[in-house]
Amino acid sequence: MLFNSYEFIFLFLPITFFIYFYLNSKRLTEAGKAFLVFASLLFYSWWNIIYLPLILTSMLFNYTIGNMLSSNKYERHIKRKSALVIGIVSNLALLGYFKYADFFIANINLIFHGHIEMLKIALPLAISFFTFQQIAYLVDSYRQETKEYDFLNYALFVTFFPQLIAGPIVHHKEVMPQFASKWHKVKNYRNIALGLFIFSMGLFKKVVIADTFATYATTGFDQATTLAFFQAWATSLSYTFQLYFDFSGYTDMAIGAALLFNIRLPMNFNSPYKALDIQDFWRRWHMTLSRFLRDYIYIPLGGSRVGRVRIYANLMITFILGGLWHGAGWTFVFWGFLHGIALVIHRAWSQIGFKLPKVIAWFITFNFVNIAWVFFRAKEWNDALKVLSGMFGMKAENFKVSMAFSNDVSMWLDIPLHEYIPSVISSVYVNEIALVYTLLMMPCVLLMKNSMYYMNKRITLQMIIVASCAFVLSMISSLFTSTEVFLYFNF
Repeated sequence: MLFNSYEFIFLFLPITFFIYFYLNSKRLTEAGKAFLVFASLLFYSWWNIIYLPLILTSMLFNYTIGNMLSSNKYERHIKRKSALVIGIVSNLALLGYFKYADFFIANINLIFHGHIEMLKIALPLAISFFTFQQIAYLVDSYRQETKEYDFLNYALFVTFFPQLIAGPIVHHKEVMPQFASKWHKVKNYRNIALGLFIFSMGLFKKVVIADTFATYATTGFDQATTLAFFQAWATSLSYTFQLYFDFSGYTDMAIGAALLFNIRLPMNFNSPYKALDIQDFWRRWHMTLSRFLRDYIYIPLGGSRVGRVRIYANLMITFILGGLWHGAGWTFVFWGFLHGIALVIHRAWSQIGFKLPKVIAWFITFNFVNIAWVFFRAKEWNDALKVLSGMFGMKAENFKVSMAFSNDVSMWLDIPLHEYIPSVISSVYVNEIALVYTLLMMPCVLLMKNSMYYMNKRITLQMIIVASCAFVLSMISSLFTSTEVFLYFNF
């Protein structure tokens, strides 16, 4: 069930909302909590019920380990540390089996010329997200930073449907006190209005903008055999903006849906294409994943408390693992490697003390991110090389603009307007439309405020009108376009 599907918007979300608050209004708070867990599991199993036992088993296992880490019977440091190690290794083994088994088999076959048969395991939905969230829970329990050890509370923490599939990756202490608060068990009309506003803006980003860019990106990456200069840049920029509006849209919809239930999820997306350096980018993009990588990989490795060479090594390890988390493929690993190298260069550059003008700093950062996304999107190395060679091939024929488009423009005076417009539309190549579309979206990305800006603002008539228009346009657009899965659902 997708956030942008009719069954979610018009059935699942309103029914879940009304039943949850009805149960709370009758002071059946535990029943309300249990219903929300049930609804979240229904939401999860909508795609494939076969994986429902997997998430239930994972929750029960991690809940048990969490209890062991907090129990007086395991006060000894060695026993508690052993329980933590067992918990983390088991979670990573589960993730590794489902997500990376075929990747490792393929590489073993390649290196040793083997013929081990692929397992061909379908990737369970959200396994990367709920695994990382539960690892964070175990570490927080080990550090004595969690207080709730009731299984129903824990199940709600893991499965709460707005953030279950693609984040944000939340800490137990961020959401469970909110569910426990008696003030959050009654309808809050300000939160409802704000939640609907943010949800509608996210819906518009996904359905109207991201899914349009998806068409152009798919054409270039998956269908074209070669790409000329403008086609290649149109392809890379289309994916860059598709991913931006797709993930930003999902984040808005998740935060907006959670607000309906009086739950404030942490910010996960803060206008990353406004970043002036690569470190700033990672403080804005998938912020809760960046926090996880920092707190549970980079800092335990020594963080910035060690020598310069070790710091650089820690950055590289962290981001290579971050790339591998996104997908079982060498293109993802290389994408993480590129960002690791960029962060090392940025750190060394910062220590020298030089600063670039803001416009140049932004230009370099944005284009690096855009080029790196090529490897993130490409299914194979050849797909990435196809796009990059078109972007930097610098051959004369690559710079030719569609002559059909030029000729139509030159003779527009001789054709009636009602006949001219269809002929121009039919003659413009997809890459030319995509370039125009990216140029139109760039000011929106750089100048418009992030949706989270409105979290503490008073709801105005203007916001209501904007949200209503965004929602209606999204519904109309969805009638004429295919429903696209959110990109981060694949990770």
